[in-house]
Amino acid sequence: MGIDIQSTVKNLHPLEVRIILAYKKGDELTVEKVEKDLEFKSGNGNQALSWLAGKGIVSEIRRETSIFYELTDLGRIWKEKGSPEERILDLVRGKQGAGTSSGLRLPDIAGNLGLDNKDVGSAFGALSKLGVLALDGEKKVILGTGNAPDYFAVVRGLLDKAAAADGSLLAEAALSPAEKIAIGGIAKKRGAADAPFRQADRETVVFGFTPDWEPVITALKAAGITGDEIGTLTPEMLESGAWKGKTFRSYNVKVPPTRLIVGRTNPYAKFLEDVKDKLSSLGFEEFDGPLVETEFWNSDALFMPQFHSARDIHDVYHIAEPEKAKAIEEPWLSNVAAAHENGGKTGSRGWNYNFDREFTRRLILRSQGTVLSAKTLPKAKIPGKYFGIVRCFRYDKVDATHLSDFYQTEGIVLGEDVNLKTLLGMLDMFAREVAGAKEVKYVPGYFPFTEPSVEVHIKHPVLGWFELGGSGIFRPEVTASLGVNVPVAAWGIGIDRMALMALGLNDLRELFSYDIENVRLRRTKEGV
Repeated sequence: MGIDIQSTVKNLHPLEVRIILAYKKGDELTVEKVEKDLEFKSGNGNQALSWLAGKGIVSEIRRETSIFYELTDLGRIWKEKGSPEERILDLVRGKQGAGTSSGLRLPDIAGNLGLDNKDVGSAFGALSKLGVLALDGEKKVILGTGNAPDYFAVVRGLLDKAAAADGSLLAEAALSPAEKIAIGGIAKKRGAADAPFRQADRETVVFGFTPDWEPVITALKAAGITGDEIGTLTPEMLESGAWKGKTFRSYNVKVPPTRLIVGRTNPYAKFLEDVKDKLSSLGFEEFDGPLVETEFWNSDALFMPQFHSARDIHDVYHIAEPEKAKAIEEPWLSNVAAAHENGGKTGSRGWNYNFDREFTRRLILRSQGTVLSAKTLPKAKIPGKYFGIVRCFRYDKVDATHLSDFYQTEGIVLGEDVNLKTLLGMLDMFAREVAGAKEVKYVPGYFPFTEPSVEVHIKHPVLGWFELGGSGIFRPEVTASLGVNVPVAAWGIGIDRMALMALGLNDLRELFSYDIENVRLRRTKEGV
């Protein structure tokens, strides 16, 4: 079945038209031939022939494999300084021509010429086989009885020809028989760093016109289409009047325009930056720390007993290698151990068990952001305000409101006047201003390291009520053990959950979606 001539002619690109009109039936076409004959830019010939093949106007006749050679960095050195054989021969001739009574040993030649010993050995081997060089009784190189073969002149000619080509490849088909033999011995296909030429095999596709070419060219001539039609009207053409008398290509105005994909930041990453900016503007200093922590800072320093259920293997991820930290900082280790065992100097009775100083060195992925609050206490300013955007890890069932890899916004406020009212004010800011919640409630909670403890809950329009995070006033067992003797309000809020509300999502997993279109759509809805 033939092609639709009128539709095909209407949709031909000027490059295709020029090829159709420039050649006749029976001509063999290649990319190189078309680009050279019609003065196409590099790549245009391949495009045009591919389009014509797709329309059924040309078809593949055969494929030909051709060999080409490219000058390497080593080849350029040979071009400048000569091949190792040439340089060695010139050196030996110069020494003997100057009346030097004795020759040079191979290592001496390598040192004189700045060549590797192996290259000197290979070159000497080739020259000695030809009788050009030899070794005397003292293993020194001397001139032999043979003459330097024409081979060296051929190699020199190849180097000069490749350099003159200025980056173009040497086609094997254009070389003489002597040149083919010479270059075959000094070229490599792969790993050509130690060869002056790199061999490249290229496959050339040869095309020819199909029977549909004749009605197409007839239609083109009848329509007066030459392939020189103007496709784009530029300001320069309008200014100079060059457009006058020219023929313009027709366009299908119903074709949808090219989609312009504008680069945008990830919406969740932008949300995190906004939270940081808000807290920084309120005078908070940001803290950060490693993802891998010890049981000491993750739990023990927070007065969480070592037999607490949260220490179960199903709640934290352990590090296999190394399994434990080398040491824990003093005096914090001794202070915390005493607080657990008998209360130490905190005024508490402690947990009344023997604190395990080996267990406390065990390495884990931090399971809560409060670990950084604890590490900040010994160096915190009083009064002071600190926060962090902290990545945490817990073995948890993943659903719309739970992830095993999540972020918390963690913070502490230290000062003589800090109290529960201070904390509730911070929680209200997070719930209403950051998360954008309309309905907020506070629920009494329990955490081993705070008293009183408060949970803040918000109502999602689809998911309903869920916990945003926990908070409280650090217990003296935490603060006093780490050198702080003023009230400290602390919170650890799921910033992923705040983003869930703020970005209008119904599932936490959408925050980490690999669906780039969905991410772009989310940013569009935000009006960014």
